[in-house]
Amino acid sequence: MNIDPSIFRAYDIRGIYPDQVNKDLAYKLGSAFAVFLKPKKVMVGRDMRLSSADLSKSLIQGITDQGADVIDIGLAASPVFLYGLSKYGLDGGIIVTASHNPKEYNGFKLVKEKKVLPITEETGLKKIKEIMAKNEFKPVFKKGKAEEKNILDEFIASIFEKVNPEEINSFKIVADASNGMGGIVFPKLFDYLKCQVIPLYWELDGNFPNHSSNPLLTEAISGIKKKVLEEKADLGIITDGDADRIVFIDEKGNRIGPDLVIALIAKELLAANPNQKILYDSRSSKIVKETIEASNGQPVLSKAGYSFIRQRMNQDEILFGGERSAHYYLKDICYRDAPFITALYLLRILTKEKKPISEIMRPFKKYFSCPEINFNVKDKNAIIKKVENNYKSGKISHLDGATIEFDNWWFNLRLSNTEPLLRLNIEAESQELLDEKIKEISEIIKNY
Repeated sequence: MNIDPSIFRAYDIRGIYPDQVNKDLAYKLGSAFAVFLKPKKVMVGRDMRLSSADLSKSLIQGITDQGADVIDIGLAASPVFLYGLSKYGLDGGIIVTASHNPKEYNGFKLVKEKKVLPITEETGLKKIKEIMAKNEFKPVFKKGKAEEKNILDEFIASIFEKVNPEEINSFKIVADASNGMGGIVFPKLFDYLKCQVIPLYWELDGNFPNHSSNPLLTEAISGIKKKVLEEKADLGIITDGDADRIVFIDEKGNRIGPDLVIALIAKELLAANPNQKILYDSRSSKIVKETIEASNGQPVLSKAGYSFIRQRMNQDEILFGGERSAHYYLKDICYRDAPFITALYLLRILTKEKKPISEIMRPFKKYFSCPEINFNVKDKNAIIKKVENNYKSGKISHLDGATIEFDNWWFNLRLSNTEPLLRLNIEAESQELLDEKIKEISEIIKNY
């Protein structure tokens, strides 16, 4: 079979099923993964997409045919999968998922070592692709075995080792699983809490019949915003397809910026752990850095993206980190995704503060911004250069695409790591200036 090279992204594999991603590809990937890593035992999990079970079966066959044993945890959220790898000290693993992508997609996230570091283009994906292309797999003396194991209860128990449920009051919470893997985590999570939970779309359904599995999209959160207001809830929580992203809605039905959540949690953690490092990405509000510094912490700016941040967190032993894309990472759990622990941190802060979440967040809303704006254009790099040339009087950084700063506004324009898009993040000191600059930059891009 011919392998479409476009499915190999910066830190995972994603494509349309069955044209780009199918059972034959999954088998070759499993075989190449075993040849590349030479593991004794690995873990495999999958999400609820309609093709995931078949892909997982072929993937496991490829791995075991090359002599490695597999622990198959079946249906699992990505944070559960990563927990299992770390807990059992395995050599690596693969989870079948396309995360927040539309239903026609599927893919694979690959990790290695006990630190569950992502296998990226730089650390192995390129080599694995080469092994797959050669398709010269040798028969082994002894094939591996696969065993099934359910680790969800262990994962839930591990979360409450970090946050005592008795420290959280009884709140009314709307929890939206987006018909994704949060649907099997939420029920067990809330069993530990005194909270009244109103479930939205907890049924696993790879067709995503109710809304997109990407909680950063406006249409995806319209339902939970409405439900929070109807139920007079204290908080809304929504996860993406594989439940490694988490977005919060305040009691007024407004989305809380994920970067502002980084600032809030950083302030809380630094009160007990002064002088520690806190990571934030290149799209985050200026208030994040300002809050970390004001809370006696050390701000660390990172390129956006799961693999880049995980590696930086490990390298610099960073206490807590997050992205504007609603990923959060924690040192105490081997720098893994920590969406549910972040939710518990937020509920614990609500308990301590004894006031609505909108009031708690108000001091962090110093600047004006909007959700990330995406452009589907052809020559993305040329457009970045064109925009950069238009604003060359500003302070320019190329850590992640182009970030250009002025006295009263800034923007970041970068290529997506997971989709064929150009992404714009922009922030200003007034709504008027924000609107003006959004229009200005958008016209440059669209008229290129």
